[in-house]
Amino acid sequence: MRKLFQRGVLAHPWATFAVMSVSFMAFGSGTVNLFYILNANTHLLFEHGWVAVMDGGVWQLLEILLTGYTSLIAYVIFKACEYRLAHWLGDPH
Repeated sequence: MRKLFQRGVLAHPWATFAVMSVSFMAFGSGTVNLFYILNANTHLLFEHGWVAVMDGGVWQLLEILLTGYTSLIAYVIFKACEYRLAHWLGDPH
């Protein structure tokens, strides 16, 4: 997967920029209000206990955590593309 990403994306500045743009949007949309939703979900689970669990509170918590990890992956991809483009622009060669 790493070699494919390096050869397919990082080797071409236009592809790097396109992937960087998409990962930036994915990171941004995945993290908007993420902490507020996580706080509300944990508050619901602690306040209502078993009733909240039966209503899907734990499943929602897992979805929130999955969204967080997906956003983290998008951020790492964004930073890799940013690093590559910055070095491509700044290299004197």
